[in-house]
Amino acid sequence: MRICFLAPANNYHTIKWCNWFSERGHEVHVVSFIKAEIKGVTVHYVDSGVSSDSNDGQKIKYLFKSKLVKKIIDKISPDIVNAHYATSYGTVAALTGLKGYILSVWGSDIYDFPQKSFLHKTLLKFSLNKAGHIFSTSKAMAEETRKYTKKKISITPFGVDMKLFSPSKRIRPINVKADGKFVVGTIKALTPKYGIEYLIKAVAIIKKDYPNIPICLRIAGTGYKEAEYKKLTLDLNISEITEWLGFISQEKVAEEWANMDVAVVASTLDSESFGVSAVEAEACSIPVIISDVPGLMEATYPGKSSLVVSRCDENALAQAIVKLYEDDKLRESMGANGRRFVLEKYQIDSCFNYIEKLFEKYYL
Repeated sequence: MRICFLAPANNYHTIKWCNWFSERGHEVHVVSFIKAEIKGVTVHYVDSGVSSDSNDGQKIKYLFKSKLVKKIIDKISPDIVNAHYATSYGTVAALTGLKGYILSVWGSDIYDFPQKSFLHKTLLKFSLNKAGHIFSTSKAMAEETRKYTKKKISITPFGVDMKLFSPSKRIRPINVKADGKFVVGTIKALTPKYGIEYLIKAVAIIKKDYPNIPICLRIAGTGYKEAEYKKLTLDLNISEITEWLGFISQEKVAEEWANMDVAVVASTLDSESFGVSAVEAEACSIPVIISDVPGLMEATYPGKSSLVVSRCDENALAQAIVKLYEDDKLRESMGANGRRFVLEKYQIDSCFNYIEKLFEKYYL
């Protein structure tokens, strides 16, 4: 097949989709408003005059590029057009007049965007209803999407490379008592949505109330709350046991998850459409603590591979961490259950094989 994605070429998820289909032998093109290169893929950069960090008002410039995007697509003459993110690339696809294309919804385009105003909601409905087919990465997000369209929605979860995300990447002892460290961490953007503030507060509670637990906190990611979160660790007297890793590659992400004792994904909002981070940690046989967000609960096996706590509750989060420290068998069994769960439901080839079949079904 000749496949054309309308998506940001610098985004990890775009790259993962492109790499899989390219390695499968398909001819892959990306039309992107962000300048980037993807090995083995033809990227068609469209300069819209805005960046990925621009606000909604600035990103309206995307819409004025629909005629140029249509010309590029006509020149490519693809078998499949798949626009990613309903309220930017999806809206541009709708304005091109294309028929039968696929629209993949991502998360904030469904949960956050339509809440801003009546105009935003109307724009989302327009984008969804112009698409030929709609993909959602989770059942939870599909339910949210159904508030704005009556179209059928196919569930196409993000798959995980089980060779990359593997317990074999662990270099620390499994026995935390022997290691002398109990490593708890997260790998998320440093923004309020991901609950990092509550993880920091939970670790501070443990340090104060359970001085016998040799807890260490590792946080990877970047974001506009970084300075505030670092100050919070200073104020709570845990800066000396906290390490900030900044942005890290996917290879390093796999190593970090595998060398944690507990992974925490404590998102505060339902707009966490699917817990990719939780799935990656589970693939590394690491037990996960999640907040009670539908997309996260779908990405784990609550009670078997994950402990679920109320969102925005540092005390509950602290107690869950302590529970996993004190019960070695529980921690190890949850880790093993997590990898089995991901193998059964979210292995990358299985997920993309299903998408490939849908692509074959929905040829333009």
